[in-house]
Amino acid sequence: MHTFGNFLVAGALLAVLLVLFAGIANMARGGNSNLSQVLMRWRVGLQFLAILIIMGVLFFRR
Repeated sequence: MHTFGNFLVAGALLAVLLVLFAGIANMARGGNSNLSQVLMRWRVGLQFLAILIIMGVLFFRR
């Protein structure tokens, strides 16, 4: 069970990191501001999901 939880946490953090880097790349090249807003919303949502996953994994490891 610990290994599955580790993969869930790593996957959630990787998703947040990818969206963060996509937003930074879009901003650095002077891309579409609407895309920046969409990426920011996705990042915030994924961060919320990552926190829920981390809390769930910690709860079930007790």
